[in-house]
Amino acid sequence: MTTVGFLLFPGIQLLDFAGPYEVFAALPDCEIRLFWKTLEPVTCSSGPLLHPNAKLNDSYPLDVLCIPGGAGINALLQDNEVIHWVWQQASKAQWITSVCTGALLLGVAGLLKGRRATTHWRYHDLLSLFDAIPLRERVVQDGNLITGGGVTAGIDFALAVVAALRGQPAAEAIQLALEYAPSPPFQAGQPGDAPQAVLQAVESRTQALYEERAHILRRWRHSQDDHLSPNSQLE
Repeated sequence: MTTVGFLLFPGIQLLDFAGPYEVFAALPDCEIRLFWKTLEPVTCSSGPLLHPNAKLNDSYPLDVLCIPGGAGINALLQDNEVIHWVWQQASKAQWITSVCTGALLLGVAGLLKGRRATTHWRYHDLLSLFDAIPLRERVVQDGNLITGGGVTAGIDFALAVVAALRGQPAAEAIQLALEYAPSPPFQAGQPGDAPQAVLQAVESRTQALYEERAHILRRWRHSQDDHLSPNSQLE
């Protein structure tokens, strides 16, 4: 039996969660736990409700810890209860994983330092604040750490996790069952492929969220640097 634990939260990106969830749900002998502070439904950034089936203080050993992303991740980056829970679960899980901006939460929990990782292209530069090794790939594995790129990369990511758990044939069987053979109608899914006007429009639309997120993480980094400075050690 494999136990996968997702962290749910208000403002989660539905597809960050739903894509990997469907992959893991198709894996035989796999139990999925959906964690949040309470068992009350959480609202996705696009509106649908998700229903947790476990609380953060419940004791469930996990084989796979999965942190999705979404606009709501900004609040979690400043939530010591959640950060500690992520760190605690990661210390016991066989696999530590994230999709999209969920990687940023792994970062503030101290789990990316010196490790290769990826996240959504819009926030990729922020990985350096954790002393991570940023790679612009849809899925990056470094030891027991597997991170996925933005949103739709979560399906690729989950198939990679299944392959790590059960082998490539198991992952291929799920890929076929889900008919996952992406062939998008437009070649605009990466900044280097999209028309310049499209790239600028997306950057403009997400600028406020980017600036808020960057401010939170730079403030976090400064607090870490202050804590480690020689002067702070003498106080």
